[in-house]
Amino acid sequence: MKCFEKLVRDFITSSLPASMDPLQFAYRHNRSTDDAIAHLLHTTLTHLDEGRGNYVKMLFVDNSSAFNTIIPSLLTTKLGDLGLHTSLCDWISNFLTDRPQSVRVGNCASSTLTLSTGAPQGCVLSPLLYSLYTYDCTATSSSNIIVKFADDTVVVGLISDNDERAYLEEIKHLENWCQENNLLLNISKTKELIDLSWSRHTSSLAKKARQRLYHLRRLRDFRLPSKVLRNFYTCTIESILTGNITVWFGNSTKQDRQALQRVVRSAERITHSELPDLQTTYYKRCQTKARKIVKDPTHPNNRLFSLLRAFRERKRLPDGQDREAEEELLPTGHSGPESGKLINCGDHHH
Repeated sequence: MKCFEKLVRDFITSSLPASMDPLQFAYRHNRSTDDAIAHLLHTTLTHLDEGRGNYVKMLFVDNSSAFNTIIPSLLTTKLGDLGLHTSLCDWISNFLTDRPQSVRVGNCASSTLTLSTGAPQGCVLSPLLYSLYTYDCTATSSSNIIVKFADDTVVVGLISDNDERAYLEEIKHLENWCQENNLLLNISKTKELIDLSWSRHTSSLAKKARQRLYHLRRLRDFRLPSKVLRNFYTCTIESILTGNITVWFGNSTKQDRQALQRVVRSAERITHSELPDLQTTYYKRCQTKARKIVKDPTHPNNRLFSLLRAFRERKRLPDGQDREAEEELLPTGHSGPESGKLINCGDHHH
């Protein structure tokens, strides 16, 4: 069944308009959590730079058992509005309704219930169906944006002159939208961000990485080859230190960066080999991310990058100069202030 679900998922994805819900960053080609965070930070920093007294409020919204509260009839109506064929909408409705469910613990099983609400947890289709169910949850004011990644939602209010009315009205509109769509807000887990410091985040990363150094030392004590030690470092330690690095490393303080780099230096002593430093990894991933965005005209951040004339004329360059022209796309001083802010998010020490 999961194989068939994958076929249906891919068919639905290929049938959707590219312009649909551009600020939903989940389940779309060339989108990830760091794209969502980068867009969020760029919007925030741009507004703060536009005028003295400007500030931003962010409300991170949590829904209780979001997948379990989807109304299939409402979902299929929305799928039809998106242009999906009636037969496919009917199949999805049939897939989600009259589902038998029971719970088994050991040799004990509960009585069977028939469910006609929600999308089954663990199904291949459920995350995509939820994102389509919420595609019409968008900001109503130009001074607000709503950024989504699957069932994670943040309302961003760009506030000037201490006028928060549009932001508060947006929250009220979101509350009404949730009620109309049978989604229950989890008030205890819905939080408003008041500080953009990354120190707590980097401290958490350093702590997790240091804990895994113990296992790296144990492997060394067992006299495993240096190559195996490096692979273990890459999979279990570097992956922690560099997760979404393009959106937070540029805003981290010098002290926080040094704390993270000390973990890398400790790993080098254990593995007896040179490992990539975080600054280099950060620059390389920024470059990779920038090139992907430039090549994707449907990406919400594509408009922030402008191709230089030298790159547009690369076909006329002598052999060997293509690489030099390509470098001019990067946000490290060549692509303009907008693209630089997107990737680097203020690459300085606080």
